[in-house]
Amino acid sequence: MTSPRSESLLAIDREMARQHADALASFEQNREVAARAAASLKRTGRLLMLGMGGSHAVARAVEPYYRALGIDAVSLPVSEQLASPLPLHGRTIFVTSQSGESAEVVRWFKETGGSADTYALTLEGGSFLGNAAPALVAAGGSELAFAATRSLTLTLALHLAILAALGADATPALAVLKAPETPDVSAALAALKNVRNVVTSGRSLQGVAEAIALGFTELSRRPCFSHEGGQLRHGPMEMLSPEIGAVLFRAKDPTSPLMAGMAGEILAAGAPVVIFDASGEAPVPGAVTVAVKPAAGMAATFALLPAAQTLMVAFAAERVENAGTPVRSNKITRSE
Repeated sequence: MTSPRSESLLAIDREMARQHADALASFEQNREVAARAAASLKRTGRLLMLGMGGSHAVARAVEPYYRALGIDAVSLPVSEQLASPLPLHGRTIFVTSQSGESAEVVRWFKETGGSADTYALTLEGGSFLGNAAPALVAAGGSELAFAATRSLTLTLALHLAILAALGADATPALAVLKAPETPDVSAALAALKNVRNVVTSGRSLQGVAEAIALGFTELSRRPCFSHEGGQLRHGPMEMLSPEIGAVLFRAKDPTSPLMAGMAGEILAAGAPVVIFDASGEAPVPGAVTVAVKPAAGMAATFALLPAAQTLMVAFAAERVENAGTPVRSNKITRSE
């Protein structure tokens, strides 16, 4: 017999079920402010993205796409910017908080006042952040479930609107949102059945890997973490064993062979490997591949993120009786 799904997990299911429609609406409804943010970026040529938790992971995910358009883009946790700040002058600033009420975000604005080139990305237009700067506001209101799923996808859609205003072709990413794939993750779940911990990794998709590691940790309460592909090779490979599962992300871009090579070396250490794969290349022998149509850039991000979210939720549901119900955290972190 299977246990009935908890209300906390059902809440996550509801968020995930609406994320594609809300993402499309978010893209369309924010064109005006996105154009203003893009104009600022064209003028400054430099971008600093500030956020916490999943908001920071999204910023990490989109860094490469701004850089590809010639923008000097970097993302920092707001807490790090508060402790050892980068200069704000001459930079466009994006501050992201799904609730718009995170303690660090509130303090940053109170201490700096923001700037004329500061823009907000949030799910709550009436929040502190939504009123502190010109805001791109995602559709559908706040995410109610614990652990970021829908909020990640919607914030990515807000960035897609800005990237499109900068001249990027949004068509492939929008096509994924309009016709999402739902690959089976049951073999991936089985591969991770006996692991204690998970490490996620990517190259061009490292920000997605970091977002999923955060979700694994929050929901399963296991130490699950992320290393960029090159960084994983420089020492942390020593941790690998059959008790450590590796979840890798691969797109149709020049980094694909690097991910395939690393997957083979992880398998040689006896660790199970799951690859969320949009490369269109042959599967890595011995790894469990969760494949979608070949895609790169934001299209690959949108294609692989929901499938990885499905795995992260299922992984936690097998290990935690009340998965999705926080015991040491809050949905809105109001203290530092």
